[in-house]
Formats: sequence, C-alpha cells, structure tokens
Amino acid sequence: MRKGAIFFGAFLFAISILAACATDQAVEHLNRGVDYQAQGQLDLAIEEYTKAIDLDPQYVEAYNNRGLAYFDKGDLDRAITDCDQAIELDPEYASAYNNRGLAYDGKGDLDRAIADYDQSIKIDPEAAVVYYNRGNAYYNRGDLDRAIADFDQAIELDPEDADAYTFRGFAYQDKGDLDRAITDYDQAIELDPQYVEAYYNRGFAYYYKGDLDRAIADYDQAIELDPQYVEAYNNRGFAYQDKGDLDRAITDYDQAIELDPQYVEAYNNRGLAYYYKGDLDRAVTDYDQAIELDPQLALAYSNRGLAYYVKGDFDRAIADLERALELGLIPSFQQQAEAVLEEMKSK
Repeated sequence: MRKGAIFFGAFLFAISILAACATDQAVEHLNRGVDYQAQGQLDLAIEEYTKAIDLDPQYVEAYNNRGLAYFDKGDLDRAITDCDQAIELDPEYASAYNNRGLAYDGKGDLDRAIADYDQSIKIDPEAAVVYYNRGNAYYNRGDLDRAIADFDQAIELDPEDADAYTFRGFAYQDKGDLDRAITDYDQAIELDPQYVEAYYNRGFAYYYKGDLDRAIADYDQAIELDPQYVEAYNNRGFAYQDKGDLDRAITDYDQAIELDPQYVEAYNNRGLAYYYKGDLDRAVTDYDQAIELDPQLALAYSNRGLAYYVKGDFDRAIADLERALELGLIPSFQQQAEAVLEEMKSK
C-alpha cells in the first residue's frame, strides 16, 4: 500500500536581528539562504548558509539550516555532519536533534533516529512535529502502539495537523482497526479537502471492509485530485473487479500500466481480469510480463499456472504452480495450488 510522502516537520530559522554570536553580514546570508530554500533553490541556499558559517563559525542556526538544505537534496551524510556541528556548539538545541533524526530516518537507521527524537522531546516537550516524526519512525519499525501514542500526542499539541491524523490512520489500519482508521482519514480530509493520500487510504480501508462503492468513490476523488496516481487506478480496478465489472477493471489497469509500464501488480491484476473473462491467452501474456518484471512474484506464477491448467497445458501448469509454492504463497492460495497440482498429477 502506498503510504505517500512523509512530510517531516523541521525547524528552519530566519533571524532578523543581530544574534549574540553572529555578525550582521552572517545574519543577512542566513536570511537569504532561508528565502532560497523556501523557493526550492537548495544549492543557492547552501551557498548562503556556507557564507554565514565562514563569517561566523559558531553560528548554530546556519549549520542547522544548511543541514536541512542537504536533507532536502537527499545528501543525508552531509545533513548529519551539519547537525552534529550544531549540537556540538549547542547541546540543548532541540531542533538539531530533530533534524538529525530525520536524516537518520532517511538512511533507515531508525534506532538512531528515535534516539534523536527522544532527545529533542526531552529538551522541548511541546514540539508537536517531533512526536509526529518519532511516530513515523516507530511506524516504520513496526511498533504500531508506540506510533499511535506519538501521533496522539502530536494531535493533542496540534489538532489541525492533517498529516498526524492520516498517519495514525495508517497505524490503525495496519492493526486491523478499520473503523478508527476511517475516522482519522475523515478528520484529515475535513482539515484538508485536497489531501489525496487520505482519500486513497480511506478507499483502501473501505475496500477491506467490503464497502466497494465507497472505496471506488474515494479512489475517484484521489484520481480527480491527482490524475497521475498510478496506485489509485490499480486499486479502483481491483474494486471494480470484485464488483464483477471486469471491463472497467481492465480500463483502470490499462491506465495504471500506461502511467507506469513497470508496475508489476497492474499486469498481474489485469491478467486476473482477463482470466475471469475467459481470455486465457491475454491473461497468460500479462502474467508473463509480471514475471519478467519480478521473477520472485509467487502469485503471478500461481495465476499463470491456473490459466495453463484451464487451457489444458498441464506440464506448464505444474511447473508454474510448483514454482509458486517454492517461492511461497499465503495459505489460501497455497491450498488452491496444492489441490490443483494433486489433481493434475493423479491423472
């Protein structure tokens, strides 16, 4: 499931008056850097922050902001180095711990990220965004209860944060509490009616509740807001497929594949729709493509094996089903594959 981009909160400082440890010129360069960074001109922002540091090597905010600019560029190691320097200059600088936590999070080092968020919260327990960031780190570590507790705290401190509601919804959804997840997505959408991910994920929750019409309605809205949303087409196609509307399902899979020709799931799902329509050759062609893109996709081998079975090509069916079992299937698909294999081998 697509979770969407995580919009980490970060502290960015623009100092308009002379700081005790910074010269007027250093402050001017810092402020120019902030303006450039707000415009997305990260290289120019970094140049300005560097000039500020050259003028005042003790300028904590300049290191912090340059670290954020490096983070935005995806240069996580340099971001960490700058945050290290900011923390060395001021060990009580809560935002530098938060920002270094973001960089560690981006590198997948969740334990270090959480340790930095802990320290930031210890220094400043009222910063909602740090609870939100730590909640995301716990979520990514699979600790859903701690993630929910942090999102709770973020929402208590900032009840207008649509992201916190959305990501708490993810955590509830992963725990199987779909009603709570939907309630959180509802709140996120109320706060931000343009929040594409909230519609998409609410559609996902409705789908698993078996409410296909509401799921489709939410995927419709997600696609209206973002016509390039590949996963929304795929998931809407699957909902149409479950309703028995195979032509609409295929149309959605077609669109997903047009937008992303490497989208494995869409080929597999379109193959299944063709299978249910009785168009076994097209089904096999789509499974072929799915397997070419992901040779470890057990479900595609299983589906292709079943198509070959219905076509009467038992040798190919046996080979595919055995490969699917070797790669590993969920219990229901495993039982189906084993039953068909036993039937073919007994003939």
